[in-house]
Amino acid sequence: MDLDAAYATALVAAVLLGIGFVLQQYSAEQEPDSRFLSIKLIADLLRKPRWLAGIGCMIAGQLLQAWAIGHLELSLVEPLLSTYLLFALILAVPMSRQAFRLPEITGALILCTGVALLSVTRSAKPIGLSFGSFTHWPAAAVIAVIAYIAVQIGQTRHGQVRASLTGVGAGLVFGIQDAFTRQTLEVLQTHPWTVLFTRWSAYALVGAGVIGIWLMQNAFSAAPLRASLPAIAACEPLAGIALGIVVFGDRIQISPGMLAIEAGGIAALIVGVIAVARSSAFSGLRTIASHLPGVPETHLVPEKTPGKVHDPASGGAER
Repeated sequence: MDLDAAYATALVAAVLLGIGFVLQQYSAEQEPDSRFLSIKLIADLLRKPRWLAGIGCMIAGQLLQAWAIGHLELSLVEPLLSTYLLFALILAVPMSRQAFRLPEITGALILCTGVALLSVTRSAKPIGLSFGSFTHWPAAAVIAVIAYIAVQIGQTRHGQVRASLTGVGAGLVFGIQDAFTRQTLEVLQTHPWTVLFTRWSAYALVGAGVIGIWLMQNAFSAAPLRASLPAIAACEPLAGIALGIVVFGDRIQISPGMLAIEAGGIAALIVGVIAVARSSAFSGLRTIASHLPGVPETHLVPEKTPGKVHDPASGGAER
């Protein structure tokens, strides 16, 4: 296995994920508040070509992400994938007709530093048959409970708080999905693909993916991208790294120096993610959407105000 190819695949996956997230949010935020946590949200989005293009990019990115997870330690792949924020920013800036600003550039450098520090402390050897012990999977259940609580609290809030809390839930579920992906791929290393019909991890993988995408669309619809993306991008690698260590026994350096580097890497990763994702370019996507051809004015939802529900059928009137 060529490790350079594994690294390159993870970065290409990050590019596709970044593009996919921007295109999805571009469409999802036009939905009214009344669609939050409703199946009608997905039904509406399925009729939007830009959203479908975003889903296509995300699926392609996730397939490449799965391949990378199958050849590198989960705690190494997760930081690499978090760079999708950089590629999302590169796309969002021209789409929102804004310029790069110093805080965003600084955040990008901090994010890259965090990825580099975490990569240094991880083994670059391909993973072997390190099946996660079933007795360790309750760690995923704990993370799922935290995600559920975050979403439930978000349901009682509005605007950016709702988007952020729902984004926390989506990011944590995506981290669990990454762990299920690794478990499923390890099954395939020694068995034909048909055995997946009899393995719980394959069904759990599909379930986590569906729930994660659903929560992400609801987070995107609640507020501009800068409100939800920091939570998604920060929580997914944290959950994935934790499960990589607890469930799969990913190797970590326990010397004081290495522990300090790892702590610094995680801190830099979180700070960089938040700094990049809070770019005004992401919140500017909604404004520019109103000028796109093929987006009727009656389909656009006015800026969402806490405590108020906008109904596009009534011309955007508040009720």
